[in-house]
Amino acid sequence: MPIAYVILGVAAGILSGMFGIGGGVVIVPVLTMFVGFSLSLAVGTSLAALLLPVSLLAVIQYYRAGKLKIGIALPVAVGLVGGAVIGARLALNLPTHILQQLYGLFLIYAGWRFIEPRQWMAQLQKRSHPPVPASDDAGYIQPAWWTLIVLGIGAGVASGMFGIGGGLVIVPALVTLLRFEQKMAVGTSLGALLFPVSFGAVLEYFSNDLLDIQAAVLIALGLLVGAFFGARLALGLPSSTVKRLYGIFLIVIAVRFLFAPAG
Repeated sequence: MPIAYVILGVAAGILSGMFGIGGGVVIVPVLTMFVGFSLSLAVGTSLAALLLPVSLLAVIQYYRAGKLKIGIALPVAVGLVGGAVIGARLALNLPTHILQQLYGLFLIYAGWRFIEPRQWMAQLQKRSHPPVPASDDAGYIQPAWWTLIVLGIGAGVASGMFGIGGGLVIVPALVTLLRFEQKMAVGTSLGALLFPVSFGAVLEYFSNDLLDIQAAVLIALGLLVGAFFGARLALGLPSSTVKRLYGIFLIVIAVRFLFAPAG
């Protein structure tokens, strides 16, 4: 089982490095479906694994490639700290099946926005005139600092509820609301998640005996390695390809949350 935890961490880390999600959206379903963890225990363990700077190597990759806005990541991280505690308390006091259903619906919406099926089909029908690739230097909206804190709080609430790290909220918000290029959004999200923003939430789960420390440490080791390779893979792909892969990934995970029994 220790080897399995490390392998899980590597797999989650690859997706984390590619999509800026923190990895929890993979860790939690696997722990519940294949290891027998309850949903709350899986969430607590996932948050503990993400407490360490597991995305450090990936963040360095994005920073060197100019795909990290530190001034955006810092206020988002501040909001994440408080939001994660709120989310953990909500998760521990609200019906699990309701949380799963709401989260699944959110993921389907976000995934659809990223895939953009109508534009995709139009591009396939006009292969003789391929679209100009999105510029990595495209302009983005510079938001007020307080809006970034609010974004962090919202992402933190989702993180505390589902053990996802918050990137599933941060990346779509940066792309759709602030017009970030996909890779820039991923790098900035990973930068915000590099800090131990879920510490308060981890304490909430630990105090309720919903945390497997050994599993969390082993998963974290795998995450550190996997995130590095995920970042290298994402940086070598066109932004439009990364964006659509991310959308498909979200919908696959959404199906799991919508139809899996509450644990």
